[in-house]
Amino acid sequence: NVLLSGTHTHCGPAGYFQFTLFMISSKGYIKSAIQPLVNGIVKSIDRAHSQMRPGRIFRSRGDLEDSSLNRSPHSYLNNPEDERLRYKSNTDKQMTVLKFTDLDGDGIGMISWFAVHAVSMNYTNRMVSSDNMGFASYLLEQDKNPGELPGQGGFVAGFSSSNLGDVSPNTRGPHCVNTGLPCDYLNSSCPVGGTKMCQAFGPGNDMFESTKIIGHNIYRKAKELYANAVEELTGFLHSAHQWVNMTDVTVQINNTHTVRTCKPALGHSFAAGTIDGGGDLNFTQGAVDGDPFWDGIRDALVGAPSNETQECHHPKPILFSTGEMNWPLPWHPQIVDVQIITIGSVAVVAVPGEITTMSGRRLREAVKQAFRDTEVVIAGLSNMYTHYITTYEEYQVQRYEGASTIYGPHTLSAYIQKYRGLARAIAQDQVSELPVGPQPPFFTKNLFNLLPAASVDGKPANASFGDVLQQVYPVYRQRDKTFVTVEIYNNVTESWEVVHTDASWETRFHWLKGSNRRSNATVEWFIPLTAPNASYRIRHFGHHKQMNGLQPVITPYEGVSDIFRVAASFYY
Repeated sequence: NVLLSGTHTHCGPAGYFQFTLFMISSKGYIKSAIQPLVNGIVKSIDRAHSQMRPGRIFRSRGDLEDSSLNRSPHSYLNNPEDERLRYKSNTDKQMTVLKFTDLDGDGIGMISWFAVHAVSMNYTNRMVSSDNMGFASYLLEQDKNPGELPGQGGFVAGFSSSNLGDVSPNTRGPHCVNTGLPCDYLNSSCPVGGTKMCQAFGPGNDMFESTKIIGHNIYRKAKELYANAVEELTGFLHSAHQWVNMTDVTVQINNTHTVRTCKPALGHSFAAGTIDGGGDLNFTQGAVDGDPFWDGIRDALVGAPSNETQECHHPKPILFSTGEMNWPLPWHPQIVDVQIITIGSVAVVAVPGEITTMSGRRLREAVKQAFRDTEVVIAGLSNMYTHYITTYEEYQVQRYEGASTIYGPHTLSAYIQKYRGLARAIAQDQVSELPVGPQPPFFTKNLFNLLPAASVDGKPANASFGDVLQQVYPVYRQRDKTFVTVEIYNNVTESWEVVHTDASWETRFHWLKGSNRRSNATVEWFIPLTAPNASYRIRHFGHHKQMNGLQPVITPYEGVSDIFRVAASFYY
C-alpha cells in the first residue's frame, strides 16, 4: 500500500538505479547520491505515518490550456481517426486535484495530476532543479506555509506526473536554432546540424523564465481547483500490487490471436533524443531502418541482437538489445511492478514509465470498465522506470517514444491486461487471491563506480577556505539583479534569520571546478519585490579535503559576506 511516484525532473542527481544502462550514463552506482534519497524518502514516510489523524478528502477537476503541446504529433496521427475524433486535443489538458483537510476543514495538503514533461529546464542547465512541477509545488507551499522555508511547514503540495510521454512544456514548438526555419516534421531534424539544431522553446525567453511561466500556470490552476474542491470522497481505501515479468507476457488480442512482449531493446531513434533535447550524433527520429555504421560499432562493442529479438521488436531497428546484455549486471529491468490504489471513487494507476497521451487514455478506459462511477488518474514514473509506453500505432512510426518502448510493440496491451486484472480484483474484493508474481532482483555485487575519489582541495596562498572573492555592494535596489543573501537581521531579537535556502527559487548556486585543485562558488539572490527593507548577508557552507599524512581529512568551512541593505524601490 505504498506508492512511490516521483516529481519528474531531468535536473537531479543520478547514480541510484542498479541496471547497467543507467549506471553507465551516471558513471556508476553512486552511494553518496542514493543514500540521501533513501534517507529522505524513509524519513518523510515515517514522519507522515507518525502524524496521521482523521481527515477529509475533496476532489476537483478542470482544464489547463496553453501549457503543453504534443512533441510527436506525427506518431499521434497514426492512431485510428475515429479514436482521435473522440478527443478535442492531442494532449490531455485536464488537471485533477485531491484536497486533504483535517476534520475542522483546515487544509493540510493536496496532490494533483497533470500531463506535461518537466523539461522547461534544458540540457544546458547544470544546477539541481525540480523544474516546472517542482516550481508549482514551491509556489503553493509558500502560499500555504507563509514565512516557512522550502520543505518546511505543515502543508504539503504534491504535483504528480500523468500520461506525459509525448507532451512538452516548450509551447513555442520546435525550430532550427541556426536558421529559424521549421524542423522536418517526421524526423525533427535540420538540414544543417541535424537533430541537435531542432529545439523547442518557450513560452519564456530562456529556460528559467519558461520554467517559471509553466510552473506558475500549473500552480495557479491547482490553487483554483483546490479552493473550489467541494466534492467529498467517501468509501474505502484499496490497493492491489503485482510483480510482472514484462519480457514474457502473452496478450489475447481476439478469439484467435495472441501477441507477446519482448526482451528489452532500444531503437535507433532513442539516440536521436527529442525536440526538448536532441542527441549529439547523426541519429534521427522516425528511423525504421538500421544504420550499417552504427550497427557495426554496436556489434563490435556489445553484440548484435538475436533474430528472435529483432523479429519481436519489428519495425524497430535495434540499437541496443539491452535484454540480452547482462554484464556486469542486466542493462534493463525484466521484473516490473504494477499497482492500483483506490481512494473512494478515485483510482490511482501507478505506471512504471512515461506513457503517451493516447496510451494513457486507453489505459484509463480499461481500468474504468472494472469500476462504477470511478475517476481514473495515471501516476506516471512510479515505483520503477521502464522508459516509454506508446500505442501499437505510435510504435510503428518509431520516433523517440516508440524507440524507447523497450518491451516491444505490444507493451501497452500487456500493461492494460495486467492493470485490468488488478482493477477487477479490487472491484470484486479478490485482491488476496492475486499472485504476488516473481520477485525482482536486488543487486549487491558487480555494482561499479567510475567516478574518481575527490581530489585534495587547493587554495591560493595567504587565503582561507570560505573567503569571499567578490563582496556585495553596501546598498541594493529590489529591481537589480545581484548576488543572493539568505539571512535577514531581526532588529527586535538582534539575531540573523534565514529567509532563503538553496531550495528557494530566488537563489542559484553555481560551483565551478578550476585549475590547481581550486574551485569557486557563486551564489545569486534574485531579490523579490516583497523583500523587506533591512540588512542582509550572504553565507555559504562547504567542506574542503586535505591530507593528514596519508589520511584524507574533510573539514567544514563557512563564507560570510559583508552586511548590505535592500532599500525601497522608487518609480517615477
